[in-house]
Amino acid sequence: MAALAPPVAAIRVAVRRALNGLPSDGPVLVACSGGADSLALAAATAFVAPRLGRSAGLVTVDHGLQAGSAQRAEAVAVWAREVGFAPVVVARVEVAGRPGGPEAAAREARYQALTEAARQHGAVALLTGHTRDDQAETVLLALARGAGPRGLAGMPARRDLAGVPLLRPLLEISREQTRAACAALGLDPWQDPHNTDPSYARSRVRADLLPALVTALGPGVVDNLARTARLVAADNAALDELAVAALAAARCADGGLSVAALAGLMPAVRGRVLHAWARELGALPAALSYRHVNALDALVTGWHGQGPVDLPGGIRVLRRADRLAPVDST
Repeated sequence: MAALAPPVAAIRVAVRRALNGLPSDGPVLVACSGGADSLALAAATAFVAPRLGRSAGLVTVDHGLQAGSAQRAEAVAVWAREVGFAPVVVARVEVAGRPGGPEAAAREARYQALTEAARQHGAVALLTGHTRDDQAETVLLALARGAGPRGLAGMPARRDLAGVPLLRPLLEISREQTRAACAALGLDPWQDPHNTDPSYARSRVRADLLPALVTALGPGVVDNLARTARLVAADNAALDELAVAALAAARCADGGLSVAALAGLMPAVRGRVLHAWARELGALPAALSYRHVNALDALVTGWHGQGPVDLPGGIRVLRRADRLAPVDST
């Protein structure tokens, strides 16, 4: 018997760990574009899931943005059926007309289709093929945006996506390993032209910035960036837990927040409290930024009689003596 290629073994171990961490034994769905990362993930899941007594399906999304996209999606589906995935879903989405740039619009359409497929088939988790390299790119993009700790935490290994647990088993696996695994298994990954299109920020980071950093600082920079995300994520979790307790303690009977309670908090905790409270009031999460939270913070720490703070979604907050309250609060 031929020895198992190390990249194949490493990816199977990563998938096994992810599936073993699920609380129930229901089916899982793998999101697969046909690229090396998701194809290596799908192949590992097809091997591991049955050996754990778990069924696995696959969903591939056709964004309709490139010539031949429908044929590519169908080719992925044919392969998936051959290796035992059930169900196999080809989800066709409409990207045009969605808010944000082309990357954001395609991502929103894709995740909407993935969650709908997961709900329709009762999946207990959705698996995606994001790798350590993707994590490093995400951290660099967050740095460029000035995104703060939440951005620097990168992509979590597990998060809730509209009520569906989303798992990223390959965040400790390199892109080179996924390509090597596909080669070892005789798989022919699809090369997405968007990944080399310089009009996309992530493509420029992938093609130019990250290789330049590796040249200047050594090959360990990718792992170091990914490790930074893990460390910051752990700190964020601790601060978020403190913020939950602090928000409860700062609440007034009318739904406002006590200025005295807020003023006594560490700035990192107070910012999280104000961010969470703004979302509770109805501020649109995608548009709620550092600028808005900083303006709320100024009502606590830099009060000089200023007027209301406008938050996304038409929410207005002002300071009334010793509390913060929405403008329509009595």
